[in-house]
Amino acid sequence: MSDQSASERAPTILLIDDSLSELRVLIDLLSARKWRVVVSFDGLDGFYKAQMKQPDLILLDVRMPGMDGFGTLRRLKADERTRTIPVIFLTAADDKADRLAGLSLGAVDYISKPYVSEEEVLARVGIHLQLARRLGTTPTISAGSNEGMSSLVAAAT
Repeated sequence: MSDQSASERAPTILLIDDSLSELRVLIDLLSARKWRVVVSFDGLDGFYKAQMKQPDLILLDVRMPGMDGFGTLRRLKADERTRTIPVIFLTAADDKADRLAGLSLGAVDYISKPYVSEEEVLARVGIHLQLARRLGTTPTISAGSNEGMSSLVAAAT
């Protein structure tokens, strides 16, 4: 057990994606920031992990076999235990309708695949972790884990 206070706890990010290669990129990227990462390979398992782990943020693939990202997001938003967890869609879809559908269902943002810009992925994740903290939907993030994000948040709000 760590003696870290809740205000210094590293955020937990749940990754839900059926592509191992896509997950590897995100795991490496997020772990390098000292953020805790939980992984799920399908929507239903991801929903259950969100209930159990109560992550600070969820990165959710749109296109998956079985329960897709839209179905998973509907479940997350309908459940009292998970409805306030911010969800960022991961999408290879160039279809504006898919992106808008995700946002209308409650996603806070989307990140396009492939991840051309690691800086953009980190910025979007960092901004939404900060916004969630400010809104009280996630514990405070330690200063060391979000260097440079304050100016991005200020610019976004």
